[in-house]
Amino acid sequence: MATATPNVLLIHCHDLGQYLGCYGAPIETPNVDALAAEGVRFENHFGTAPQCSPSRGSLMTGCYPHVNGLMGLAHGEWELNDDERILPHYLAEAGYETHLFGLQHITQDTDRLGYEYVHSEGNLYPGVSPAVHQVNRATNVTDVVTTFLEKRAFDAPFFASVGFFELHRVEESNGRYGFQRGRYDADDPDDVGPLSYLPDRRGIRQDLSEMHGMVYAIDDAVGRIRTCLAETGLDEETLVVFTTEHGIAFPRAKGTCYDPGVEAALIMSHPELASGGREFDALVSNVDVTPTLLDLLDVPLPTAVNGRSFRPLLSGADDEHRDELFLEMTWHDMYNPIRAIRTDRFKYIRNFWYLPRVYLPRDVFASESGREVREAYAVPTRPFEELYDLYEGPTEVDNVANEPRYEDRRRDLAERLHTWMVETDDPLLDGPIPPGDFDTIMAWPTDAG
Repeated sequence: MATATPNVLLIHCHDLGQYLGCYGAPIETPNVDALAAEGVRFENHFGTAPQCSPSRGSLMTGCYPHVNGLMGLAHGEWELNDDERILPHYLAEAGYETHLFGLQHITQDTDRLGYEYVHSEGNLYPGVSPAVHQVNRATNVTDVVTTFLEKRAFDAPFFASVGFFELHRVEESNGRYGFQRGRYDADDPDDVGPLSYLPDRRGIRQDLSEMHGMVYAIDDAVGRIRTCLAETGLDEETLVVFTTEHGIAFPRAKGTCYDPGVEAALIMSHPELASGGREFDALVSNVDVTPTLLDLLDVPLPTAVNGRSFRPLLSGADDEHRDELFLEMTWHDMYNPIRAIRTDRFKYIRNFWYLPRVYLPRDVFASESGREVREAYAVPTRPFEELYDLYEGPTEVDNVANEPRYEDRRRDLAERLHTWMVETDDPLLDGPIPPGDFDTIMAWPTDAG
């Protein structure tokens, strides 16, 4: 029988999006698929941002990036607001032991996270050094997690954050950013299915074939952890949550508010709370995950969060969760202020800066796939308003913002987006947002001559 106070094992990785077999991607991921078959899967789950730290911050706080302060990368001098609370804080107060395994990427100060036990060093950023890559790889993190589970080295219900380095690109000696083909079991580029929103070109297939190796590493790690849970008898008393923060690191995905940039896997499994192989089509945001977990564990829900619990979906009390999702981006490796709203059918994107047609983050720009398209994507100026009819154009290529038949829809979504920005006190309404290291820049000595 499942325990009334379940353990929580939150497994997360980089840049995966929904690139899994159970989401229809052309790849075999039997272990993650099995987790979904026994648990529940959310078909329309999205991160709040198409980048790592801001989206992860929303996952752990239940607040949008511009609300919790994490509007850029944690290693880029962005931090959560001083008074911000995250999931392990709430669970520790409820009597949980809290453990951090592997990667996190929401603060440079691990002490701020409030974990009672930190089982890994170098847990901030995947691109710091080869040594950090090695520590946070799925196989190594899983070694530590399974040892912990086998020893049952906990005295109370535990919450464990388990973070994998994969599928983050790595800068190679030639300046190219790839997925380390020699380290992982890549597929043959000729056997890889193309992406619907990109041209079918050799460099893109090459990147995808290499990325497959990292996906296999994650799938293997999930299988090992689930086997360990079963062998130790902890599977009946542990809520397993598998997710990622944003879409895959390819053009028109990571770094954009198009669906391939903000889509994210979300799978949950527990004998009583999340079971039966159910699939949910309702719109869900990762800002909702912390409120939902607290609700499922009967921990009082904080009032100062933007997310809402989707426990009614799991219990069958409702079949809808949200009418709309809000998305945003502010800083990454450059200033890229975007706010967006997505409904079941439409996506409205408001761009607040003069930028190329499609923004390519550094690791995507310098990749094989980036080289295939950057001449076309990196030159033209993007429009300030974009509107997509996701039923008629799911790849979000045909911008209908200026078509007369969509004028009422454009105006309605623009007003709803502006209302959300006002209600959440978005600083972008007051003008450009300075970088996280603005005070450091202003303190630089100036040439008085």
